[in-house]
Amino acid sequence: MGSGQQSVTGVMTIEDSNSYWSVRGTLETLCHRGTPVKCGQDIRLTHVNTGRNLHSHYFASPLSSNQEVSAFGDDGEGDHLDEWTVQCGGSVWKREEAVRFRHKPTDAFLSVTGEQYGRPINGQREVHAMADPSQHSLWKAMEGVFMKPSEIPTGSRDYSHLHTEF
Repeated sequence: MGSGQQSVTGVMTIEDSNSYWSVRGTLETLCHRGTPVKCGQDIRLTHVNTGRNLHSHYFASPLSSNQEVSAFGDDGEGDHLDEWTVQCGGSVWKREEAVRFRHKPTDAFLSVTGEQYGRPINGQREVHAMADPSQHSLWKAMEGVFMKPSEIPTGSRDYSHLHTEF
């Protein structure tokens, strides 16, 4: 069942190093370090520990039979099925707000519900994509590393829009 690609699971603990994802640009749109991510912007999410991208396609997920979400590619290289659109309330994704990720090729929303795996990943929840947004498709950055910009834009004197935490 499924694609045979690496599963993506969710855990309840926030201090799990396997929960870290890096926000990256797509094949067509760059994402410069320190520049805020805009609502409506297309991104790729790359798993920090494995270098694989968050990926989806029309395979059924193993537990819920929703749309499968997997980890795909090597060293951040993948394909167009790794692209997600950030959906948020304002003009940019703010660290403290919940956002949704819509899979660009299939229009499904990244979600996690209550389905839990047994062995060998007992208690981990299935991450999948669903056709409609719900409370299960809201995501919030609980911790992370927020990078300083690599360069200040030429001629800019207003630096308030740039992330400076790290």
